[in-house]
Amino acid sequence: MARGHSFLRLYQTNERRLYGFILALVPDWSEADDLMQETARVMWSKFDEFEPETDFAAWAFCIARYQVMNHRKKKRTQKVQFSDQTVEAVAERVISATDNLDDIRDALKECLKKLSERDQQIIRSRYDLNASIRTVAEHIGRSIDAVYKSLNRIHTQLLHCIRRTLEMEGSL
Repeated sequence: MARGHSFLRLYQTNERRLYGFILALVPDWSEADDLMQETARVMWSKFDEFEPETDFAAWAFCIARYQVMNHRKKKRTQKVQFSDQTVEAVAERVISATDNLDDIRDALKECLKKLSERDQQIIRSRYDLNASIRTVAEHIGRSIDAVYKSLNRIHTQLLHCIRRTLEMEGSL
């Protein structure tokens, strides 16, 4: 049972990144969904081969890449198709772009803490509760235009803070 728990924990931690990777290579949602399921099946069947001290995401991306390539071989009859080299180049870019997502997420958490209480309230209302701008405006007693301006200012602050944080940590 420990094997199953270990796989599920690692899979769930990396599932969104893996799906984004597949979707970047196969922009058809339905095909990407099928490939994601097939990739998960292959990962589970090969999980005994995974070395626990290695990078699960890299291992998963490798399996997904092979699944995408096999899928492409089966679909060679389509008229419009990227070359294998193009797909490989996109795959490399997606992998390198996702390598620092955890650093970015950690920096964002720290930068959110640095916002004023009022700005944190606006962000929580908008994103944690997934509220519309109108709802946020009503909730905090401000105009819709004022909320848009505040969000724009907050987003800019967060972007600058994240960049500074990543530069200080050498992640950018």
